Amino acid sequence: MIELKDVVYCRLGTTDLAGAEWYAVNILGLEISGRRPGAVYFKSDDRQHTLCYFEGNPEDQTTAFEIGSADDLNRAGATLDSLGHAVHYGTREECELRHVAAFIAFKDPMGNQIEFVLRPDTSARAYHGTRDAGITGFSHVGLCSNDLERDEAFWTQVCNARVSDRIGDAPLMRLGTIHHSIALFPFHKPGIQHINHQVAGTDDIQRSFNFVREKQLTVTFGPGRHPTSSAEFLYFTGPEGMTFEYSSGVAEIHDEPLWRDRQFHFAPKGFCQWGAAPNIAAFKD
Repeated sequence: MIELKDVVYCRLGTTDLAGAEWYAVNILGLEISGRRPGAVYFKSDDRQHTLCYFEGNPEDQTTAFEIGSADDLNRAGATLDSLGHAVHYGTREECELRHVAAFIAFKDPMGNQIEFVLRPDTSARAYHGTRDAGITGFSHVGLCSNDLERDEAFWTQVCNARVSDRIGDAPLMRLGTIHHSIALFPFHKPGIQHINHQVAGTDDIQRSFNFVREKQLTVTFGPGRHPTSSAEFLYFTGPEGMTFEYSSGVAEIHDEPLWRDRQFHFAPKGFCQWGAAPNIAAFKD
């Protein structure tokens, strides 16, 4: 089994790098941590970066997960290759662009672009956002799936994710104690369905709700509270239609042997116990 430690970063192609940078800094409240030709890096916690926008096709979207050792990385590559996934081993230049010691890249059964990375850089500087969004760190991603059973099997049987809860057939899966690091949602094509940052509390959710409405951005869900993870949340639209989420108060699962995943309806009440209804394609029947 491939042992993953945590979700590390997302890489997003964009046709308007300057616009994406403005959004990440002024709307999301991230901090610029570096630049390379055609790419800008942003941090949201003590990691060197958790988001990278680069000049490219907006459908070019990658999610990276940390792996423990070089041996683990090589074993993961061999496992994926044996299962028919074409594995690319990162060159030195590609590793430098990602601020990692090594990585492998492949596509999961859905076709989502995934990287398993070794020793991602940690920054000596704390995160300082330019907007008081209250961000405490990058937390999880939603990935698209046109076969939830198949893709759940990949993340839980080939890799070490464990299902915390399900909304309909959509699994919310954890890698550590946090309720979920990966969420799968039904959609007809591969890609990142949403990107989550944790914020400190309810005040941050409400402040950002008013802020994004003031900026005339589309709020796609919330404010609300997820009955699954107990987190308060707000979803809104970013560059090239990417959905971003702030959430606060996500549950942790410490009684690992005793926890049993729960079943929630794939309906508004399964997504929000306050009664908010999502205006997000993957959250609809």
